[in-house]
Amino acid sequence: MRNISRYLLPIIPVFGVALFAGWQVHAESTRVVFPENIDQLVHYTTVTRGEVTEHMLTSREAIEAVKKGRPVPAGTHVVLADYRDGKIHRYFVMQKGEGWGADFEPRRRTGDWQFQWFWPDRSINTSENTARCQSCHQSRAESEYMFTFRDMTAFD
Repeated sequence: MRNISRYLLPIIPVFGVALFAGWQVHAESTRVVFPENIDQLVHYTTVTRGEVTEHMLTSREAIEAVKKGRPVPAGTHVVLADYRDGKIHRYFVMQKGEGWGADFEPRRRTGDWQFQWFWPDRSINTSENTARCQSCHQSRAESEYMFTFRDMTAFD
């Protein structure tokens, strides 16, 4: 019986890799909806990362709340419009809803913000992992979980 481990140990990593390769991460459902009023949102900053241009959009009410030191209102969308080669590639949408944080276990919460990726046709991009978004945005708890919070406060 002891000698069997000699035969199993070399195949365990291969078996684990095969299992991992077959496992795919898909977007989980969230409450985020694509903003119906995207054309009315304010373009408050642009971020360029190599060949990617990201236009950041939100409501005038959200910008005013941030400037006055108040919380961003429930119902707010923050949209990252991801452009590549001058064309929209995808959208990343953060949306805040009253009590939405309770949808997740405490270690995954980002206040009451939830996240979703969308294709240019505004359908949900199921190949993106929104848990990754939460994990990254948790580092911004002091700034409403946004990386562009300072840009919002400086926007005129």
